[in-house]
Amino acid sequence: MENTMREKETIETINPTTGEMLDHYQYMSNEEVEDAISKCHQAFLTWRGVPVEARAEQIKAIGKALLSAKEELAQLMTDEMGKTLIQSRQEVDLCAAICQYTAEIGPRELKTEERDMVNGSKGRVSYAPIGVVYGIQPWNYPSYQVVRYSIASLMAGNAVLLKHASNVTGSGKLLEHIYKNAGIPQGLFTTLVINHDQSDAVIKNKLVRGVTLTGSPGAGRKIGQTATAELKKTVLELGSNDAYLVFEDADIDLAVKACVKGRIYNNGETCIAAKRFVVTAKVYDEFRNKFVKSMSEVKTGDPNEESTQLGPMARQDLRQELHEQVVNSVENGARIACGGKIPDGVGFFYPATVLENVQPGQPAYDDELFGPVASLIKARDNEDAMRIANDSRFGLGGGIFSKDEDAAIEMAEKHFDTGMVFINTFGLADPAMPFGGVKNSGYGREHGGFGLKEFVNIKAVLKRQ
Repeated sequence: MENTMREKETIETINPTTGEMLDHYQYMSNEEVEDAISKCHQAFLTWRGVPVEARAEQIKAIGKALLSAKEELAQLMTDEMGKTLIQSRQEVDLCAAICQYTAEIGPRELKTEERDMVNGSKGRVSYAPIGVVYGIQPWNYPSYQVVRYSIASLMAGNAVLLKHASNVTGSGKLLEHIYKNAGIPQGLFTTLVINHDQSDAVIKNKLVRGVTLTGSPGAGRKIGQTATAELKKTVLELGSNDAYLVFEDADIDLAVKACVKGRIYNNGETCIAAKRFVVTAKVYDEFRNKFVKSMSEVKTGDPNEESTQLGPMARQDLRQELHEQVVNSVENGARIACGGKIPDGVGFFYPATVLENVQPGQPAYDDELFGPVASLIKARDNEDAMRIANDSRFGLGGGIFSKDEDAAIEMAEKHFDTGMVFINTFGLADPAMPFGGVKNSGYGREHGGFGLKEFVNIKAVLKRQ
């Protein structure tokens, strides 16, 4: 790693509601990064020997510390990336729930198993921590994305490094402070303020044993290749263009309400947001008219106000990229049913937008639109809707609306090529259910006990017969 003068380089965080600077942070020097990794590893050497039940109590303490800092953390998230303050508070509540759930199931999930071997001997299967786990996390859920991987890693006995997205650096630093205040060993959870070149060096560091990324498919390929070259385990949660299917027998009012929420929640900047709305011809017109009306009535404004439904996008460049996708889709045949124009004034706002006549070859059909833009697609029937849903290089989430829930569940389990499917609702992550995708949406699972075993050494101990 080239030894550059990092002390002269800083990150500036910008409030997307006002466009004004919030704070600035100095990048760490290469020597500081190396020292932080070493201290994190040293903390691991102690932490791995802590009984799993005691680790669980420490995880509960982190959850309580998060709730104690709820207002400060929620406000900072809203200031840094623009989500509504109500949803920032909900995010902190979810983080605390993850801590509680993980603490409850951790001792059971990580308990050593005894097995009868086929030769008549006895064997044991243990789940040993592997060391330092490095997480590279995005800005859209500044706390949840971090808690999701770090709590499972800590519960398993590992140590944790975090590189957060630069525009939410303050949230990353505050989380480090909250974890530390909860009483975990010094250095066990460490936030690194580093650039991409330094991040690659962290992956290559011999003390780092696992790497997890939430980000774009492009970032996933790069990080995956870098880690694979070092023969290190990775978990990748990448983008998606989740399809929500409105079947012929759907409750249209229910579907419209859920789909609007699914498209604008978190300002539309969610990996498992509802993005493509595939509606059967029989109910298309009714759904289309009600959906467009509801989207056109979404209240955009200051995310600190309780009545606001849609805040600003997180960065100006992200808004411009989204708008270019809308323009490109229209140039290739899509039509704007509502929205679709960058408003005047301060802040990085973009209106709730619906595109119709969406076809293959348009960004609205093929790509992920990471913002409040809905792609409306007409299908011949239920089977055609499922075909369209699976006609994607992504596979993270999705949904089905149908009054025949048993048939919808069967369709979801047997035919929907995606990691998560919601029936007659729009949903987010739940600590008890596995979270992850297939195809270009990545691999590996978090939550539901599965994340506890992503970064452990599943060790076989065999006794002589």
